[in-house]
Amino acid sequence: MKNRRVLVTGSAGFIGFHLSKLLLSEGFKVHGFDGITDYYDTNLKNHRNEILCESPDFSFTKGMLEDHALLRNEFKTFKPSVVVHLAAQAGVRYSLKNPKAYIDSNIVGTFNVIEEAKNHNINHLLIASTSSVYGANENMPFKEIDKADTQMTIYAATKKANESMAHSYSHLHKLPTTLFRFFTVYGPWGRPDMALFKFTKGILSNEPIDIYNNGEMYRDFTYVEDIVQSIRLLIDKIPVEGKPVEKNDSLSPVAPYRLLNIGNSKKIRLLDFIEAIENELGKKAVRNLMPMQMGDVSETFADTSLLKALVDYSPNTEIEKGVALFIKWYKDYYNV
Repeated sequence: MKNRRVLVTGSAGFIGFHLSKLLLSEGFKVHGFDGITDYYDTNLKNHRNEILCESPDFSFTKGMLEDHALLRNEFKTFKPSVVVHLAAQAGVRYSLKNPKAYIDSNIVGTFNVIEEAKNHNINHLLIASTSSVYGANENMPFKEIDKADTQMTIYAATKKANESMAHSYSHLHKLPTTLFRFFTVYGPWGRPDMALFKFTKGILSNEPIDIYNNGEMYRDFTYVEDIVQSIRLLIDKIPVEGKPVEKNDSLSPVAPYRLLNIGNSKKIRLLDFIEAIENELGKKAVRNLMPMQMGDVSETFADTSLLKALVDYSPNTEIEKGVALFIKWYKDYYNV
């Protein structure tokens, strides 16, 4: 890639931070854009951002995606060739309490990103979606070509809307676009509202941890560095209309547009995940078994054969290794 300038929205977030670090290590110029909202601890976001700002190839703007004029100016001044749009209002359970936040950030904000990508002739637009779009689909493992019309939360619904919005722009304006559906990302510098963070904190402080559906939940836990390595490889795989790479390619028949799962391709029982944390900490959890939560699903599991066919790579970090790396970071960061 000649023009190695990448705009990363959500650069102070969990995945955005790790992706920006990887791109900088490979010599890319990276401009971060992040609202550093107080959805969770802003100290954590600021610390991530401070690390990125140590690189002379990183620049940063604090701002909200809903501020279209500001975002337009970022495109105009930085002149990216690639945009990786990771910023979003995250959290399935929070969407039950504050649904409007998801419309503002995930619908309006994403529209602004897509519009400016079109206006500035971006070479490749990459957008984060989620495994939550599969909703009530029970066919496992989830394939990109499966129907995904039964979202069960407003969070998932906004992400599905993002996929449709991006497809329409890709078709109308021939904007090369790749969307990735993430499966339960975890690892160092993770979000405090995510299971691994909450479980580790609870066990270390002898507080009960809430375990939904009595632990009979299965998730395709995917280590964050596997996620960002996948994104990095996909940056170079620009979709070309009419050129699928395999029979089950999700490539649109009318646009340079593709959807991909990024997951570990292994479903892990939640109780086994908790046991891995207990083993690494050398301490048992106080378990508070609870019923299934509204909007939740009992199982997610990714088919990543398309990712493998495209970039010859599949996430493969074992849970025990990933959990150990997170706990090492957690103990160092919080000095416990």
